[in-house]
Amino acid sequence: MNIQSALTMVGKFNRLVDAASLDHHARELLKLRFRRSADDLFGPFDELYATHPEYEAVREELLAALVDAQQQRSPELRLLDLKRDLEPDWFQRPEMVGYVFYIDRFAGTMKGVLEKLDYLEELGATYIHFMPCLKPREGDSDGGYSVMDYRAINPALGSMQDLEAVTAALRKRGMSLCLDLVLNHTAKEHDWAMRARKGEQRYRDYYWTFEERALPDQYDRTLVEVFPAHAPGNFTWYPDMKRWVWTTFNEHQWDLNWSNPRVFLEIVKVMLFLANRGVEALRLDAVAFMWKRMGTRCQNEPEVHMILQALRAASRIVAPALIHKEEAIVSPKDLIPYLGQGRHTGREGNLAYHNSLMVQFWSALASRKTALMTHVLREHFPESFVNATWGTYLRCHDDIGWAVTDEDAAAVGVSGPAHRAFLADFYTGRYPASFARGGDFQSNPETGDRRTNGSCASLCGLETAVESGDTRAMDAAIHRILMGHALIASFGGIPLIYMGDELGLLNDHAYETDEHLRHDGRWMHRPKMDWGKAKRRHDPFSIEGRIHAGVTHVLARRRATPHIHAANPTSILDLGIDGVFAFARKSPVGPLVCLFNFSESWLSIPAATLEAAGVQEWRDRLADVTVELRGGALPFPPQGRIWLS
Repeated sequence: MNIQSALTMVGKFNRLVDAASLDHHARELLKLRFRRSADDLFGPFDELYATHPEYEAVREELLAALVDAQQQRSPELRLLDLKRDLEPDWFQRPEMVGYVFYIDRFAGTMKGVLEKLDYLEELGATYIHFMPCLKPREGDSDGGYSVMDYRAINPALGSMQDLEAVTAALRKRGMSLCLDLVLNHTAKEHDWAMRARKGEQRYRDYYWTFEERALPDQYDRTLVEVFPAHAPGNFTWYPDMKRWVWTTFNEHQWDLNWSNPRVFLEIVKVMLFLANRGVEALRLDAVAFMWKRMGTRCQNEPEVHMILQALRAASRIVAPALIHKEEAIVSPKDLIPYLGQGRHTGREGNLAYHNSLMVQFWSALASRKTALMTHVLREHFPESFVNATWGTYLRCHDDIGWAVTDEDAAAVGVSGPAHRAFLADFYTGRYPASFARGGDFQSNPETGDRRTNGSCASLCGLETAVESGDTRAMDAAIHRILMGHALIASFGGIPLIYMGDELGLLNDHAYETDEHLRHDGRWMHRPKMDWGKAKRRHDPFSIEGRIHAGVTHVLARRRATPHIHAANPTSILDLGIDGVFAFARKSPVGPLVCLFNFSESWLSIPAATLEAAGVQEWRDRLADVTVELRGGALPFPPQGRIWLS
């Protein structure tokens, strides 16, 4: 925005604010926040939409929508906004720990969640992520990601009033709620889509529709299929409309046309509506696919980052307590910009999934070698970000895609195709001597791509160990689980624990008998919470008790270790010992060197090597003990984990 345009915009906004039903303090604060973020909002907005016929009208409506949303915001949430403005690093602090679940599989309903808050607090969770719970289409809804109403809750789970009761109860316990907001598409049953289907041009312009197949064919030349097995193709023909509709993911998910400023306006309104219900984080789903450009894969286009910066700016004006997590499971070079890069530094997403850390954890666990892990995480990722950080995780509701490039594999003397095939075989249990139990997902014979399903415990070997009754194998599996949690708790960011992993829940093979679930193998690792097992979490001799005690200990030690603040850089170390993964957290209180033994053997790490890496005292912050050196070296057990200050 040029200076004159900016002044005009500020003047218009101030007049709207002065006419609003807000007290003097709220008005002045809103004006200040607008001046702070106006350029971040209207710079991208103008660049994206200035040539659109409705540009002027939508811009005026956007100003009014911001003021209206502020008027609807409760005094309690306005106070939270002020607190978050004064503590902008709140989500980067060591006490932040995520817990992720489907409401129905965890507690039945939202009201049921209220009865489980003691359990979450005992674990140490402060960031609670409800998997998709906005009203989905009936039948197959892609696990809830096919949304037909952004302003309603799935009636099987509760109501919007129930959501507000949950967010209020969480706030009282110092917990923040994260909700999914799907940005790339809506269900074909959404009101916008239904009106488009009936021929209303305003709403047809909300989607990508084509009377002829010529343009879809041109786009298709460079597009990839997301679900080639059960949802091939990227376009769907609707005879009643006599049109092709862009459907990247599934036939029932219609891609939104983000080149239309009215789509931007609608999503801003939805976003602020949810923020006013007490939601403190939005997981923005499928963001990589939002912008379409002929001749490309229609992923990670520059305009996506402009849109996301503008959405973030709208949040900062009305609801600074709200942060954005951008779901982009893409290559490292494409992932980094989602946390802000170049012109978007400090202005885009606050959180993004560290998919590569997850992939490299499982790769090193299977191969017992860490050279690839060290190479990938050191060469492709910055040590820190501005006003942003990672969501670190071992697994999620989705499959694991073996995102190892041929170039990275070759850099450590490995064949990319062979290593990817090895990992897929290892984690289905087909590889000889594999400890894992999982399943293939979306196998593509033409490309050789095979992804993997499986719960954390089953992939770590607990399922096969329990079946065999091998206590030594059980011990090893539990140590793998705890090593993984110690890794994601210390690497930098918010560790995200998927429901049941703290108890060692195994794969749920019963999904295969459910006609509504068996078409999607990912339900294998979405088991229902086993509250019977949860009752054994305090039994130190049970599997559940050992894992739960280990995970809660890791999280407690994380809270007690200031070095782990996400703003402190994470520097990947190469100790020259293949089997050990190491990094240093550079902090004002001194360095923290974190070590993980992925091998099956005891190792000896020279003290001089660790001192050169930054170790200044021989205190293990994870175990909260002083370590003993032997012969000038640190003895390191299989699946060992240590945080040395």
